[in-house]
Amino acid sequence: MIKTNSDNNSEALKNEKKQLEKKLWDNYLKDRNVENRNALLEFYTDILHYIAGRVAVSKPPNVEYEDLISYGVLGLIDAIEKFDVSKNLKFSTYASMRIKGAILDALREFDWVPRMIRIKAKKIQSAYMELENRLGYQPTDEEVASYLNLTLDQFYDMLLEISGTSQLSLDSTWLIGKDADEITIMETIEAPFTDQPDLKLTREEIKKEIMQAINSLPEKERNVLALYYYEGLTLKEIGEVLEVTESRVSQIHAKAITIIKSRLINTFGYSNFELR
Repeated sequence: MIKTNSDNNSEALKNEKKQLEKKLWDNYLKDRNVENRNALLEFYTDILHYIAGRVAVSKPPNVEYEDLISYGVLGLIDAIEKFDVSKNLKFSTYASMRIKGAILDALREFDWVPRMIRIKAKKIQSAYMELENRLGYQPTDEEVASYLNLTLDQFYDMLLEISGTSQLSLDSTWLIGKDADEITIMETIEAPFTDQPDLKLTREEIKKEIMQAINSLPEKERNVLALYYYEGLTLKEIGEVLEVTESRVSQIHAKAITIIKSRLINTFGYSNFELR
C-alpha cells in the first residue's frame, strides 16, 4: 500500500505529539511544580472537552458546559498528580476515568434533580411498563402521551425535562444478586462475564433482555444509542449526523433509556435489580 503525503504528514504529527507528551512528562517528573503541571493540563485539553461533551447528556438545565469543564479540570489535575508512569496504562485512559468521575461526583453532590422531575421520570417509566404489559408490544409515542393525558408535544417536552437525570444512562451502576454485585448496562454487553455461576446466569439474562429491548426500539432511537455509546459522538455531533437539534437528541436518548429501564425492571423487579 502506497502512503500519500497526507498519510506521511499525519504520522509525522503523531510522532511530534508523542515527543512533546514525553517531554512534558519528563519535565513534570523532574520538578512537580505548577508550571509543569499546567503544561500537561493544556496538552490534555482535548480529552477534557471530549469527556465533558459526552457527560453533557446527563447535565441538568441549570448547569452550563463550562461548569462541566471546571469539574473535569479537578479530575484531570488529580489524574496528573496520581498517575504512575511505571504501570502499563495509557494516561489518556486513566485521565478519562478521573475526569468523568470528578464531573459525575460534582453533579451528585449538587443533587440538582428536583422532586417534580423525578416524579415525571417515574410516570413515564411506569407508563411504558403498564402499556407494554397491556398491549404486548412497545407502545408508540402517541399511545404513551395519551396514557399520560398529554399532547404529543407535551410528552416530548417532558422527555426533554427528564433527559438530564443522571439515572438515565447506560453507564449507570446497577446492583444485582443478593451480594449486590455492581455492574453497568454497558458492561453486561461489552465486558467478559464473571466466573461466579449465579451472577453469570443473571448477567446473561440481563444482556439478552437489553439486546431485545434495543432491537425493539425504532431506528432513530437505536441510532442515537449506537452513535453515543459505541461511536463516542457528543450530542451535538449526533444531531449533525441525524439532522436534528441537540435537544431532540436528548429527548430520543431519554426515551430509549427509559424504555430499556422499564423493560429491565418489568422483567427482573426492583427486589434484586436496582439502580443506585
